[in-house]
Amino acid sequence: MTETPPAPAPEVFAERRRRLLATLGADAAAFFPAAPAAVRSNDVEYPYRQDSDLLYLTGFAEPESAALFLPGSPEGEFHLFVRPRDPERETWTGRRAGLEGARERFRADVAHDIADLEPTVAKLAADRERFFAAVGRDPTADARTLRWLHQWRQARPRQGRGPAVLADPAGIVHEMRLYKDATEIDLMRASAAIARAAHGEALRRARPGMREFEIEALLDGAFRRHGASAPAYPSIVAAGANATILHYVDNAARLDAGDLLLIDAGAELSGYASDVTRTFPIGLRYSAPQRALYEIVLAAQKAAIAAVRPGATFDDPHRVALEILVAGLIDLGLVGGSVADAIEHGAYRPFYMHRTSHWLGLDVHDVGSYRSGDGARLLEPGMVLTIEPGLYVAADNGDADERFRGIGIRIEDDVLVTADGHEVLTAGIPKEVDEVE
Repeated sequence: MTETPPAPAPEVFAERRRRLLATLGADAAAFFPAAPAAVRSNDVEYPYRQDSDLLYLTGFAEPESAALFLPGSPEGEFHLFVRPRDPERETWTGRRAGLEGARERFRADVAHDIADLEPTVAKLAADRERFFAAVGRDPTADARTLRWLHQWRQARPRQGRGPAVLADPAGIVHEMRLYKDATEIDLMRASAAIARAAHGEALRRARPGMREFEIEALLDGAFRRHGASAPAYPSIVAAGANATILHYVDNAARLDAGDLLLIDAGAELSGYASDVTRTFPIGLRYSAPQRALYEIVLAAQKAAIAAVRPGATFDDPHRVALEILVAGLIDLGLVGGSVADAIEHGAYRPFYMHRTSHWLGLDVHDVGSYRSGDGARLLEPGMVLTIEPGLYVAADNGDADERFRGIGIRIEDDVLVTADGHEVLTAGIPKEVDEVE
């Protein structure tokens, strides 16, 4: 079993709230609602996952909840709205923290019944000038925010105050989330260790004749057995030509000897994701065409990882990987011309159609800007990003050499920017050709 660190302590969330309150300023209120529950079919819901911003600031994972922040308020700066205790409902759907738990376990200054949310927020935020709330994700929440704004606008001429500005809190909270603290880094290391164990099992146990969903089930079981709450995203288990479909999730095909198996799967631990891809032969050896493409991708990935350091830009790993991938495609005759011309005119795009990296954290494609001013953002310690180059030759690509058609390869690791370079959180999952074979 993988040893996992505990969930963040209450003091961790309190420090995040302190930073948020200090940034908001005394004339503002900030509102963070829970993610809505989603119906799968009829009266069956999808497993619930809390909104990442609310989870980051409070640690509160229950649905039908919300947080309101009022810097400097004598009534309390942190208000948490929750479902009250209800023994009958808890018999059906599980225990609730209730108002008392919101105060004692989650350190809310004031706890409210979620049923009183709309009038309570309207009253508490009525003397502020700016109201921070995300819009555009949930129509029900958007309508509620508009009702508040209308109410405050109507009262403003008589009272001389009230929120006149609606602002997006993402500019504050997402910048905070981009820089992982020590607690988050420990959790992400542990999530990566769980992914490492699961991928190792898949590599050892995959055999010709199995189905993709058998490998998916093996991954899911390993994630849970080692302490994760769930996969961080629907696992991609793609055999043969299915690996040329970037977000393939059917996971039903047969594994045939001689094909490659691409597995893109990560674990979620206390909300934090790992994101790992490996591509290996279903059988003992890579074929010559498979190995030729694989070694290009591996060289690109290793060079891109080496480019991760403080002061480099977010685009640097992609630029380094792209040059190696394109040079390899030219060497194999899949792309013509020079490297510079192929990049400028996009001749490589039929074979490499995505970027090399994205941020990683509470969301698999985590928050935070990739740009700063007119250029790419500089990498700084505490940032975590994926490095995931690939090459994909569609089975029906009539312009490609027939030997390479139907081969899809991606290699992905999770990389932490450190003070003096980087740390590969997912190191130890085999990817060298000799290791895999």
